[in-house]
Amino acid sequence: MTRTLDDLVVEGRTIAVRCDLNVPLAHADDGEVTITDDGRIRACLPTLRNLLDRRARVVVIAHLGRPKGVADPELSLRPIADRLAELLDTPVQFVPAVSGPNVVQAVSDMGDGDIVLLENVRFDPRETSKDSGERASLADEWCEWADMAVSDGFGVVHREQASVTDLPARLPHAAGLLVDAERRAFERVLIDPDRPYVVILGGAKVSDKIKVIDNLLERVDRVLIGGGMAFTFLAAKGHEVGRSLLEQDMIDVVQRTLDRADSLGVDIMLPVDVVVAEQISDDAPTRTVPITEIPADAMGLDIGPRTIANFTEAIAGARTIVWNGPMGVFESAPFASGTQAVAQAVSRAEAFTVVGGGDSAAAIRAFGLADSAFGHISTGGGASLELLEGATLPGLAVLEETAPD
Repeated sequence: MTRTLDDLVVEGRTIAVRCDLNVPLAHADDGEVTITDDGRIRACLPTLRNLLDRRARVVVIAHLGRPKGVADPELSLRPIADRLAELLDTPVQFVPAVSGPNVVQAVSDMGDGDIVLLENVRFDPRETSKDSGERASLADEWCEWADMAVSDGFGVVHREQASVTDLPARLPHAAGLLVDAERRAFERVLIDPDRPYVVILGGAKVSDKIKVIDNLLERVDRVLIGGGMAFTFLAAKGHEVGRSLLEQDMIDVVQRTLDRADSLGVDIMLPVDVVVAEQISDDAPTRTVPITEIPADAMGLDIGPRTIANFTEAIAGARTIVWNGPMGVFESAPFASGTQAVAQAVSRAEAFTVVGGGDSAAAIRAFGLADSAFGHISTGGGASLELLEGATLPGLAVLEETAPD
């Protein structure tokens, strides 16, 4: 059984909180750094406020980007500390170190209700090392000052890393409010979901989502497929797809999935029309064609209006919805209509909805839709996909283990 924050006595204790603060940054020529989307920072606020209000001493461990064990000034968490302080309305001390004497000193100087943010944990190569001994050595350094560990970085729970798995294995631990909410939301769509159950999948590659389809086929009623991955499905059905994205080596795999869906009575809905162009640009000439008439010199970049109508009708009748991946290249205005229409349909549905992380969540924000219109918007793209595939995530599995005394 996973323990939660309510199971911890935290007042006066030093709590190491693993957050996911991997937010996009823009670097100006004058050195100014701008956070272009602070959604992941906001997602960790409830857990941090809970602990601070209960007079814990909070030390945040987080990463930014993939520095590969080398300190990179452009991936420093210093600007994140400033934004975190603004959102919490309380000072956040930034420590430009992952471990060692500077961290020990900063922690020893903390008072109850104080918060510290350590430097990008991936600056230390031990964090992501494949060597369990190296990861353990970093976790052991944190254990010198931490009394408890709280896991609140859902975006990394599919990783076996020092801060994700090794640290909570050594300390009394619990899931933070975000990780607990994510865990419960995915349990709801994976274990005895309300029917009809509709899964909407998009994005570029079939190879990224085929395990999700295979794992969910026995649970769902309909699978709606858009985005670049749809063209491999269309090719498996014998359609010519022009210059559209196509994974030739996945056609046989897709055909087996289609056959299995048919045997289970699951309706896999594919586009019946698409928006095509010769290139991806905001001023590209476009036209809408049936899937039987995709020009050889063009590529499909969005679902068409007939497909939107079909998908909207299917979504409206659902009681459970999972959506992961855009319907087209929504970042470019001529190819955004399909994703926007699906987002609006999901927001209106009288269903429990889970929206996968990454592009789907970005699309919701880009279209100005309120987060409250969706049952749950996941903060972890890779983690959410692996859960939907039926995988055991190491960062969640360790929270199920008996906490050390």
